[in-house]
Amino acid sequence: MRFLHTSDWHLGRSFHRVNLLSAQRAFLDHLVETVRAREVDAVLVAGDIYDRAVPPLAAVELFDEALHRLAGLGVPTVMISGNHDSARRLGVGSGLMERAGIHLRTDPAGCGTPVLLDDAHGPVALYGLPYLEPAMVRDILGARRADHAEVLGAAMDRVRADLAGRPAGTRSVVLAHAFVTGGAVCDSERDITVGGVASVPAAVFDGVDYAALGHLHGCQILTERVRYSGSPLAYSFSEAGHRKSTWLIELDAAGSVQAERVDCPVPRPLARLRGTLEALLDDPAQVRHEQSWVEATLTDTARPHEPMARLTKRFPHLVSLVFDPDEVPGHSSASYAQRLRGRSDQEIAEDFVAHVRAGRAADAQERAELQSAIDEVRAAEMTAEVAR
Repeated sequence: MRFLHTSDWHLGRSFHRVNLLSAQRAFLDHLVETVRAREVDAVLVAGDIYDRAVPPLAAVELFDEALHRLAGLGVPTVMISGNHDSARRLGVGSGLMERAGIHLRTDPAGCGTPVLLDDAHGPVALYGLPYLEPAMVRDILGARRADHAEVLGAAMDRVRADLAGRPAGTRSVVLAHAFVTGGAVCDSERDITVGGVASVPAAVFDGVDYAALGHLHGCQILTERVRYSGSPLAYSFSEAGHRKSTWLIELDAAGSVQAERVDCPVPRPLARLRGTLEALLDDPAQVRHEQSWVEATLTDTARPHEPMARLTKRFPHLVSLVFDPDEVPGHSSASYAQRLRGRSDQEIAEDFVAHVRAGRAADAQERAELQSAIDEVRAAEMTAEVAR
């Protein structure tokens, strides 16, 4: 059976205030054509369909159009909600959509109920595990603790239990939206840290033939059977080195996996340039970036006059301008944002405590109280989102 694995469409998202709707439409055109031309048996979409819980109307219309086109091809599509989606909103009408072959899996309680497909070699069970916010789903899944590893492990226990009751030789696929240990992160992914631990081990997916993952925006192979497709478009300059693609997965009669990357259309390349203003304006080597989306980091020790206007004349698609002056001896030029980059909410809170107490760091009890407060805020945000 042949699957097309994709994720993290983030419909409705912009790139540094540049509207990406036309680029997202071009990707969906490419996806539908790939499904048709490569005779795909099912499409797997591993979460973050939309960029936010209440997406703009244009994004909803684009999603609706894509579903109609996939249904028109007669190709089943299995989708799960991600941490950017409102699971309740995305799941509205899922019962009716299922009749057209569009299977939306947004309810954590349904983790152990698969979509069943058949080919010449027998049945394939596809299990959709939507994004599992630990504090919200712990009781639903009967997990011992409210952390990512526990709730995803409890969901996979339901998958394995259901699979054990199916005919011998039934092949299995799981869709999940999570941060799995070993995956490389980038700046455009929303932090899902809970209890100080965001990642789960790849071994949680043991027992199934293929795990189609979403959440991380880079296409990655964790094992031959556990893969991220990555996002089809770049959503931050940290993705400048990504090759955006989907996975074409072949599952043979024995459940062995063969995978092929299918490149996505690139609306415009990304370039991260660094140097003084005059160097960037005069360097002939930068000609190749003149039609790219550009992030320019200026290293001038004194801020130059009208840098944006001057750079835009050479790089008309300049969308981000950063000032990072060359270090002056005895002075630190690192910005507040740069000092915080890559640090978790817990680490930032602990640094603040140490700062206001003249270097005396938080003790174990204080660290636990800070983490508890952060988890409560995250849970309150998720509750408010569900209620909206």
